[in-house]
Amino acid sequence: MANTDVAKLRASNRQAGRKVGGSIGIFLLLAVLGLFMVLPIYLTLVMSVKPVEELFVFPPKLYAVRPTLDNFRDMFRVLHQNRVPFSRYVFNSIFVTVSVTLLQCFFSSMAAFVLAKCKFPGSRLINGVIVISLLYQSSVIYIMQYIVMAKLHMIDTYMALIFPAVASPMGIFLMRQSISQVPDSVIEAAKVDGAGLFRICWQIVIPNQKPALMTLIIFAFQGAWNIQAGSVVFREEYKTLPTVVSQAATSGLARAGVAMAAAVFMLVPPIVIFMLAQRQVIETMAHSGIKE
Repeated sequence: MANTDVAKLRASNRQAGRKVGGSIGIFLLLAVLGLFMVLPIYLTLVMSVKPVEELFVFPPKLYAVRPTLDNFRDMFRVLHQNRVPFSRYVFNSIFVTVSVTLLQCFFSSMAAFVLAKCKFPGSRLINGVIVISLLYQSSVIYIMQYIVMAKLHMIDTYMALIFPAVASPMGIFLMRQSISQVPDSVIEAAKVDGAGLFRICWQIVIPNQKPALMTLIIFAFQGAWNIQAGSVVFREEYKTLPTVVSQAATSGLARAGVAMAAAVFMLVPPIVIFMLAQRQVIETMAHSGIKE
C-alpha cells in the first residue's frame, strides 16, 4: 500500500509539474507577444517627446535624452495657421465617426439578421460575395466610389465621407456569424406570438449580440476615425482631422516630431473606445448568451 501511495504521489507531482511548466510557457509566450504589440506605441510616445535633433540620431535610442513637449505645441500651432479653425476639424471628425459607427451598426445588424435567419433565393450567393469582398482593400474601389459620389452630387459633402463607410462587409460577416448561433426555435416562437421580423431583430436577437456588437463598434470607430477621403472632399471646411494632420506632418523633415505628436494625438480616442468596449465584451461573453 505504501509503494502504491508513493507512486500515486509521484504521478500527481509530475502532472502538477507539467501543468506549471505549461502555464509558465503560455505566460512567456503571451508576454513576448504583448511586448511586440506595446513596442510600436512606446516608440511613438518616445519619439513624440524627442527634440528634432534626437530624431535623426543613429543608432536610434529607445528613450528621450531631453524630453520636450515642443512637438505638441508645434502641432497645434501649425493646425491653427489654417483659415479654418481647428475646432471645425475636430467637429468634422467626431460627426463623421459617430455617424458612421451608428449607421454601420444599424445596417450591418439588420442585413446580418436577414442573411442568417431568413431563407430566400440568392442568400448563399450574397453570403459568398460578402466573404469574397473581405479580400479586397478599400483602395481598390476608390475610382468607382468617386464616380458614384459624383453622379449623386455628393462631392465636397459629409455624405461623401459617411456613405461609403456605412456598408461594411466585415461588420455584416461578424454579425451574421454571431446571429447564426441564435436558435431557430426562439425566432419561431416569436413568430407564433405574432412578432414581426423587425421586432424579432431589435427586441430579441440584437440585445443578445452584445459581444459581437461591441466588437463591431471597435472596428467601426477605428475605421471611421481614420477616414481621410482626400479624393472626394476638397473644401477645407469639410476635411477631417486625420487629413489635416497628415498634411501638416508631411511638410518636411523638420516636422518629423510634429508627425509623431500627431500620431499620439490621433491614437488616444481609438484606445479609449477600445478599453471601454473591451470591458463590455468580456462581461457579456461571461454572462450572456442563448441556449436551447
